[in-house]
Amino acid sequence: MTERPAPAEIVDRTAALRAQIEQANYCYHVLDEPEITDADYDRRMRELEALEAEYPVLASPDSPTRKVGARAQGGFAEVRHQLPMLSLGNAFEQDGDGERERFREVAEFERRIEQMLDRREPVFSVEPKLDGLAISLRYERGVFVQGATRGDGETGEDVTANLRTVRAIPLKLRGKGWPDVLEVRGEVIMLRKDFEAFNEYARAHDEKPLANPRNGAAGSLRQLDPAITAKRRLSFFAYAIGAVEGGTLPSTHSATLQQLREWGFPVSPEVDTARGFEGLIAYFRRIGAKRDALPYDIDGVVYKLDDYAGQREMGFVSRAPRWAIAHKFPAQEQTTRLLDIEIQIGRTGAATPRARMEPVQVAGVTVTYATLHNADQIARLDVRVGDTVIVRRAGDVIPEVVRVIQDQRPAGTVPWVMPTHCPICSSALIREEGAAAWRCSGGLICAAQRKEALIHFASRRAMDIEGLGERFAEALVELDIVHTPADLYGLSVDDFVDMKRRIDERDGTTPETVKAGKVATKWAENLVAGIAGSKRVTLARFLFALGIMHIGESTAKTLAAWLGRLDFVRSTPAPVLRVLPDIGGEVATSIAGFFAQEGNQQVVDALLAAGIVFSDEATPSPLLRERLNLGVLLDMAKINKLGPKSCKLLAQHFPTLDQLLTGGSAHWITAGVPQAAASGLENFLAGPLALAELRSAEAAMQRLLEAVPVTAVVAQAPLAEQTIVLTGTLTSLSRDEAKERLEALGAKVSGSVSKKTSFVVAGEAAGSKLDKAHELGVAVWDEAQLLALLKEHEVG
Repeated sequence: MTERPAPAEIVDRTAALRAQIEQANYCYHVLDEPEITDADYDRRMRELEALEAEYPVLASPDSPTRKVGARAQGGFAEVRHQLPMLSLGNAFEQDGDGERERFREVAEFERRIEQMLDRREPVFSVEPKLDGLAISLRYERGVFVQGATRGDGETGEDVTANLRTVRAIPLKLRGKGWPDVLEVRGEVIMLRKDFEAFNEYARAHDEKPLANPRNGAAGSLRQLDPAITAKRRLSFFAYAIGAVEGGTLPSTHSATLQQLREWGFPVSPEVDTARGFEGLIAYFRRIGAKRDALPYDIDGVVYKLDDYAGQREMGFVSRAPRWAIAHKFPAQEQTTRLLDIEIQIGRTGAATPRARMEPVQVAGVTVTYATLHNADQIARLDVRVGDTVIVRRAGDVIPEVVRVIQDQRPAGTVPWVMPTHCPICSSALIREEGAAAWRCSGGLICAAQRKEALIHFASRRAMDIEGLGERFAEALVELDIVHTPADLYGLSVDDFVDMKRRIDERDGTTPETVKAGKVATKWAENLVAGIAGSKRVTLARFLFALGIMHIGESTAKTLAAWLGRLDFVRSTPAPVLRVLPDIGGEVATSIAGFFAQEGNQQVVDALLAAGIVFSDEATPSPLLRERLNLGVLLDMAKINKLGPKSCKLLAQHFPTLDQLLTGGSAHWITAGVPQAAASGLENFLAGPLALAELRSAEAAMQRLLEAVPVTAVVAQAPLAEQTIVLTGTLTSLSRDEAKERLEALGAKVSGSVSKKTSFVVAGEAAGSKLDKAHELGVAVWDEAQLLALLKEHEVG
């Protein structure tokens, strides 16, 4: 039968696709500098496969569809694999009504196995598709003798010396019963934490950071100097076997993986078995749900017929086994065109650039905007309007532009320059020395800051005003009804009804009932009641609601617990604030600076005048007696040559600043302070501004200590000094509720696990924090233990 000829445009398109794919293979496998995304690569490969299937005359032995990847090149010796390292066919989610329609390639894969083997719902070994570099390890009599990359599937590169530096790879097998010759296939990867640590170091030392963990693994393994590889923490997971001589293995893939574990190979803890199509899709969804919590990157899952007899019967096609398939997740990176760079203004005035792009599907979501973080990042990436960029979205992370495709840059583009003025209020944008962020200097005259401040003020964790959402907050600011949060407390039902009428008319959303003359007011009555009800609030919630820069819920609770009253929070200078737990210099300066600003003082006074009262104001904590003295203030001042020991000596001999000044350097030296330290202190106190700040700090310290009742004793909270981490889903209470109740008992609830963590409470679907706890040997509690602890210590 004569094969039909291909039209000239099809011949040209086929040649272009082959050239693009070969170039992409070269950049990825040889240069370790990918120039297109995985999604683009997959699209081009599938288009080429379709063209070659439709026009067999175009098929060629050297087509990328007949190979796995680029042939090994560079400075490594070549290794011919005893058994080829083939790639897998891919399955993707498609449009459709039911699961068998959306996952039709998986359904067809399973149906084909059922028919060929005459089995109902065959058993599969299922595992994450690790995103790293595939390798083959050869062991002879239990000793590691050679390691090679996959290369083109037939021939790879000898990277034995580098693989010996990967701690996860056993140089000698454990146990017994291994074959005389055993080839183990697996993936070298870089864990996310190691990738982040490497890039943090690289940026600090002005070195080139890695693009992603996958390229970190590939680039590290292909270093000509094994010493460089050794410095980069690589990991390894085994997932298959190759050649086997002089021994036997179990009859199923899942049992073989267990055997490999016993011989000392790491195997992904997510490996499992599944039965039939429903089992495969359930596993796909389960791994997809925890994808972002895993310690490593994956781009899908792999399904393998579990029994080897069935695998042999199914056989192979040119590029892949018929008994296995990779089910890929929606791409987390996609290519699109950048249309503009806009500036967003946040509630604290932070001016954040964001990219406006041609809409693109990323990880199953249509993305039009992506963060560019800050002006420095834009300069680092050299992002320009009109560029073709790669945008990434992972889990709940805000989409971000990660790189520019330089060879697709149109002519005439110019480097982007940070605007000098706020796009909302035209106030100057300023940048503090040493800071990455620019800020609008307009404060509450800036409508963007007012809107965001109002939304934050009313939020559930702040003043908890139900019904005041983003649309109403935006309208209150735009219609010039509210200038500060204090204005909320003077609004009536009529004010809100009129506001809604005006925005409905503007947006064309006026309900038919209103057009007919029937105006509902119940919602406005509820909103006014909610605003009135928020007047009684805890001090911590109020401080958080003010939206002070760097002040989260935890810091607000610290201020309330240690200082007790709003007037003390407002009047305490930064040097004294710094003695409080977990409050550093930047945070202390932010708090003191906020309350020193006249406009902010007026807003706070207006809120108090509107009727805000605190349900929990108290005297300052007795623990301040242990933390506050003149020596601490001197130490906080970071005086040249004056160390903590000398500061403590001075406070013991000269309890007040006046006594210190009267004593003079001769008496300081007599008290045991070194000559150099005494000179440093003398020079410091000679400065009028420094002396005035120290006097102000001492006066604030005295006010606080005088407010602590003489008879007050320190009551130790039952969970004081305990650091607890919550992970996973709790069934009987929310994570927020658990956090509040633990903090009420004195515990610190942290978002990350460290050696200082007291214990981790693990709910359902716990992720990487649980793995970290096991790694560090931190105790792990279940929900029942948490509830028992709360019941034991809570009163009432």
